[in-house]
Amino acid sequence: MVIPYVKEGEDLRTILESDVNKRIAITKIKEAFDSRGFTTVDFVAKLKSAKDNNIFTSDNQTDIKDQIVQMSGADIYVQTEVNVNKTASGNSVNVLMTAYEASTGNSLSNKVGESGKFYTDDFGKLASKAVESVSQDFLNVMQAKFTDIVNNGKSINLEISFVQSSSIKMSSEIAPENLPLSDQIELWMEKNAYKNNYHIQGTTDLKMIFDDVRIPLKEQTGKNYNTNKFALEIFKFFRSLNLPVDKDIKGNTIYITIK
Repeated sequence: MVIPYVKEGEDLRTILESDVNKRIAITKIKEAFDSRGFTTVDFVAKLKSAKDNNIFTSDNQTDIKDQIVQMSGADIYVQTEVNVNKTASGNSVNVLMTAYEASTGNSLSNKVGESGKFYTDDFGKLASKAVESVSQDFLNVMQAKFTDIVNNGKSINLEISFVQSSSIKMSSEIAPENLPLSDQIELWMEKNAYKNNYHIQGTTDLKMIFDDVRIPLKEQTGKNYNTNKFALEIFKFFRSLNLPVDKDIKGNTIYITIK
């Protein structure tokens, strides 16, 4: 799904209604996806449906974007910014495109398209030129990264730490295995990371950081798998060890705090 970039003071729910150049740029990017055989979701249709059904629970633009992306079911969304430049030597349009993996927010591709300068006020046509100048390179990079996600899973981060008053440390031997906690965490990760793909950035007695844990793109049912669902499995693992924890999720990072 292709969505517009929203500047401070702009409303994602109305931005396209007042700017034909943004509508043209978004349509051109959508056409580039369609030409590659991607199944695309129409942002305007999803936005209208959300407004008609009054599903928005906040006026925060980030929350609104997240709600639309979530309800769309899209695996990837492309954020598009259109800048119009007027000069005495000709007019031009720059289009900034960034593709994100929907469930983790990881960037897949970034490109800036330039229309070149022309003596014309047809900014819609200039926006089309800007998109066309980089759309194939943009899609090639995005496709390569998305293929890696399908084959090897999508990347998230995990940070496990302790409250200051905790009597438990990473070196503590925990029942029923009576192995150090850090070892039990890694044994669990071996079984639960997608295709056993994970990397430990570092372990101390007070903290353990995984900087690249792979989780599947889809559940076996075909539904999108996300960071929240993996965090729930981690929470259940610590519960099985009778360790009380708090979990927090920010972007594609899971924070587990052992009490």
